Amino acid sequence: MILSLISQTIVIVLFLTFSFGPAFFALINAGIKHGYKSGSILAIGVVMSDFLLCILIILLVHYGATNFITDEKSQRFMGIIAGIILIIFGALYFKKPPVSKKDEEVDIYVPSTKAMVLKGFFLNILNPAVWLIWLGNVTAVSKTLHYSVWRMILYFSITLGLVLLVEFAKVAAAEKLKKFLTDKIMHNVNIITGILLVIFGLVLIYNHYFEST
Repeated sequence: MILSLISQTIVIVLFLTFSFGPAFFALINAGIKHGYKSGSILAIGVVMSDFLLCILIILLVHYGATNFITDEKSQRFMGIIAGIILIIFGALYFKKPPVSKKDEEVDIYVPSTKAMVLKGFFLNILNPAVWLIWLGNVTAVSKTLHYSVWRMILYFSITLGLVLLVEFAKVAAAEKLKKFLTDKIMHNVNIITGILLVIFGLVLIYNHYFEST
């Protein structure tokens, strides 16, 4: 059982930290643009949403009520809402941040802690794919832990702690790139991130509305 849990943990940690979804690109952008502190706060928001989803799905699996997640109407509603929000988030990246010059240095606006936590939280939790990923994770691990709710909560708490550490390392690596980037390149990184988020949003809307009609 221990070897099985270790292998499952490695897979989950790698999968969650290197899934190339909206949260991944927003996290890298925050690390490059605003530095380690802001990127880490965004990562905390993402992992907080993962933890909330994990607890919710553990309870749904325990009580045999996972139909809500797999229900086509629920997925469609969540997909459309998530798509709209991603497009809005993406559009914000096209706007240049307010800049003030002082002593020939550029002071770039840094979002508040609350804003970054909420951004990470909603970027992740509103993605229907994340719900399905967690349903798969919980279902797989619950068999190993014999459907014990408290064991699963403890296990995933430790696993998400490891995920957060890897996310911090990822942000630190992204911050290292900052010193090699000019203002123009930084702006282009912003634009690319915005485009990717808009594309993710449009794909979600298309998949959950147009293909369902």
